[in-house]
Amino acid sequence: MFYEDARVLLALAVAAIGAGAWIIWNYSRRVSPTEKERRRRLKVNRNLRTCEGLIMEAADSMLHYSYELRGVQYFASQDVSALRAFLPEDPNRWIGPANIKYEPRNPANSIALCEEWSGLKRREE
Repeated sequence: MFYEDARVLLALAVAAIGAGAWIIWNYSRRVSPTEKERRRRLKVNRNLRTCEGLIMEAADSMLHYSYELRGVQYFASQDVSALRAFLPEDPNRWIGPANIKYEPRNPANSIALCEEWSGLKRREE
């Protein structure tokens, strides 16, 4: 009887230690939203599908743009707060024609700019 109780307690202890280790390991692997967005941008950049688009509105940290693929008009926005070093100071200079990269299997997943590429055209003023 004592041995059966000890086995049950040992099994519970091993299960608790395993669950604790799994929780700690999973928590340490958690990716921040900023890192997820960076990875998404780089993945779209690697797909190498580009089309013509139009930056319609620009603010300090957001781009709003549109593009058309196979007769479908897409409207999208991109948070560019992490990419400010790659952009001109004046957001009004971002507005105008641009190249847009998109994911072939999901054309709504698109970017106008990432760490390795920019679809924004240089505008002299």
